[in-house]
Amino acid sequence: MTLARHLGAAIVLAVLIVLLSIQLSAYRDYQLAEVAAYLVAVAGLTVLIGLSGQISIGNGAFMAIGGYTTALLLTHLGWPLVLILLASVVVAAAGGAIFGVAAARLRGPYLAGATLMLAVALPTVANQFQSQLGGDQGLSVAITAPGFLGATFPPTRWQAWVTCAAALIALILLANLNRSRVGRSWRAVRDDEVAASLSGLNVARLQVLAFVVSAACAGLGGGLLAVVTGIVAPGAYTLTLSIALLTAAVLGGLGTLPGALWGSLVLVLVPTYLTNVGTSHGLSSAASSSVPIAAYGVILIVVMLVFPAGIQGGIRRLFGSAAAAPLHRDADVSDSTAPRRRIPFTALRHPARGGENQEEGPS
Repeated sequence: MTLARHLGAAIVLAVLIVLLSIQLSAYRDYQLAEVAAYLVAVAGLTVLIGLSGQISIGNGAFMAIGGYTTALLLTHLGWPLVLILLASVVVAAAGGAIFGVAAARLRGPYLAGATLMLAVALPTVANQFQSQLGGDQGLSVAITAPGFLGATFPPTRWQAWVTCAAALIALILLANLNRSRVGRSWRAVRDDEVAASLSGLNVARLQVLAFVVSAACAGLGGGLLAVVTGIVAPGAYTLTLSIALLTAAVLGGLGTLPGALWGSLVLVLVPTYLTNVGTSHGLSSAASSSVPIAAYGVILIVVMLVFPAGIQGGIRRLFGSAAAAPLHRDADVSDSTAPRRRIPFTALRHPARGGENQEEGPS
């Protein structure tokens, strides 16, 4: 029933996305495709941090693995796009497994430092193999819409359809994984590793699996982003990208897939809007480009103060309060759910002080 419910929701969303993309301009279709690409990477990160309790600042590196795998396979082998994206997922997942085995012994800031090193070091590999990876110039990624759609079919709309379809499939798999035995085991490990180990769970294996799932999602997101932008270069996978992914996961709400959507929308739409506002107010291009970075910090502080559980947690709290308000107003004093007067502990130890209707015992 869970799988059927998720499939039904995905089909409804797919129909709405198709209808929406037809009404949007080419630039809005491009933004829609960009949101879908980031959504996959942020969803994997929010599962890693929110469910398994491991922090990572290196998912931008796994996006680079997926992006370069997509570009290389498309350039040299010319495989179908579906197979290329699947290969990007497999390669990134293999990288996540290798790193996860090494990181399974690390905790807290040590794990964050290791992933930070990965985010800084891995994109520079392209400069060491310029003939294969293109160096600073990167590699081009070009896809065309199928011929049956017509020669005048907008390529941005096709990109939006491809990325949104891949994102919906990834979200269905993650949603079912969260509700499975593996998801429950992750939550147990997150809450208390010692108790999870004593209950028979292999903590190290579960942590490595969480890294594999997160890296696979980041690899798919990197491949989709390469399809959308049309280029793969080291400048697109800097430490700023990894921090932005982490910020989006925290803003949306860790451990919730709808929260990954809110965070991806903030990640894509806020910088563009703020850059345009800064330019329209006479700021230079360098100053306008730094405005989104400051805005990320302000938004993160505001959300953490107002909604500590992220945007999705704030939405749940608002709707939960609105739904519970009539119940509190109509609650009767005699209702079993109404708060009851607690008997003081001293009254339990000294019955003579407990109440007015108590009978006095023999002296």
